[in-house]
Amino acid sequence: MFSRRLGINQNSSALCAGGCNCPDILEMDSGDFAIIGTDITEEARAKLISGAGCGPNERIVRIPRKTLVLARPDIPTTV
Repeated sequence: MFSRRLGINQNSSALCAGGCNCPDILEMDSGDFAIIGTDITEEARAKLISGAGCGPNERIVRIPRKTLVLARPDIPTTV
């Protein structure tokens, strides 16, 4: 299901302490990405910017800026 972790810990096999509070970006075998972060759907749904939406089967997830910035070199530049 998952092929790799993006960012600084992509090659680390170590688990984060307790298996929680470990934001991460994972590339899936399909080429899609999965995000592990804090679910902020309920507080953010009514405050989305114009043109953005969150369907009933979707969640709004916050990840730390550092997680995304460190993953940048691993994110493909083409579709």
